[in-house]
Amino acid sequence: MKGHTDPVTSVEFLQDGKQIVSGSDDKSVWVWNASTGDKLKVLKGHTSSVTSVAFSPDGKQIVSGSDDKSVWVWDASTGDKLKVLKGHRDMVRSVAFSPDGKQIVSGSNDRSVQVWHASTGNELNMLKGHTCIVTSVAFSPDGKQIVSGSDDKSVQVWDALTGDELKVLKGHTYLVTSVAFSPDGKQIVSGSNDKSLWVWDPSTGDKLKVLKGHTHMVTSVAFSQDGKQIVSGLSDKSVRVWDASTGDELKVLKGHTHMVRLVTFSPDGEQIVSGSDNKSVRVWTGDKLKVLKGHTHMVKSVAFSPDGIQIVSGSYDKSVQIWDASTGDELKVLKGHTDPVTSVAFSPDGKQIVSGSYNTSVRVWDVPTGNELKILKGHTALVRSVAFLPDGKQIVSGSNDKSVWVWDFGSVHP
Repeated sequence: MKGHTDPVTSVEFLQDGKQIVSGSDDKSVWVWNASTGDKLKVLKGHTSSVTSVAFSPDGKQIVSGSDDKSVWVWDASTGDKLKVLKGHRDMVRSVAFSPDGKQIVSGSNDRSVQVWHASTGNELNMLKGHTCIVTSVAFSPDGKQIVSGSDDKSVQVWDALTGDELKVLKGHTYLVTSVAFSPDGKQIVSGSNDKSLWVWDPSTGDKLKVLKGHTHMVTSVAFSQDGKQIVSGLSDKSVRVWDASTGDELKVLKGHTHMVRLVTFSPDGEQIVSGSDNKSVRVWTGDKLKVLKGHTHMVKSVAFSPDGIQIVSGSYDKSVQIWDASTGDELKVLKGHTDPVTSVAFSPDGKQIVSGSYNTSVRVWDVPTGNELKILKGHTALVRSVAFLPDGKQIVSGSNDKSVWVWDFGSVHP
């Protein structure tokens, strides 16, 4: 899928997997047929880089935010510009639809959060209160509230309907890097460069706990699927597990010798996997630690299989490795890439793995045998990210060559 003339900044699939929307530094938004790769629409109007794009939940509209300070709403079917939402006085950092698709929220360098009527384009509310750049915005799961984090060290909770400031959550002593609602919407977690995590009650604004223990900045945070635990990774080389309700530190998982880059829970919440610059992938089950050693260089990407039984890892040592998540045993070493592996992912049925590399290729592997099934060539620069579509029949890849490609796994034509 080629057409953008500058780097692609944002891509998203339609929920049914049939279309893709992409935004670019070339100031345009493109809509693609995910099956054929055909260009359906080129949406032009922004006068500066497009920073964020998203489909509405029903797939009928697209929202885009830009360095030109505006938010645009487009008809996804015709490509017509429906509305230009003007009001921000500086670049728009983030845009999102509400869960029901009726509202849009945007955060900006102008220190404001704005809520818009998605159908009319009317500005419903300008949420003012932050005194520095708004770094992150999100709707609650029920769409009734908005949470925002900022360089001003605060987390703010807003009524999504009225725009009223419900709570200002203060306590961080340095910029807030990320905010998120728990799966049930009853808690908010915020991470900061002040080396702490805070858990808040969005209904009362009460600080439930300050999760202290980090000695360096927090690099990654995730809720467990049931919302009862939080895991955090950080630059002091540790992984920490917390009780989201009490704020108690449950475990300090040590073993990495370099910065922890990423942490996540397994689908069943029973395991935690962490990846680090120290070339290893570590799987934690309670107090039991499995160190998956085999890579000879930095681990760049890790993922659980859909059933949580296996783990795949990609490394700068040019290999892809498959591991038994329960025992930590190395099951397969997939060799073929001639440069560092940047991204790995399982297919939805767990039978295949896709990997992207600095050598511009995308490769597809058979999980049971470890055999290389396909080499997908076409990108002219390093591949940054790869993923399967939900039906497992197609693969999408993004590259430094400014293109997004969709491959039919059967015929392998972009």
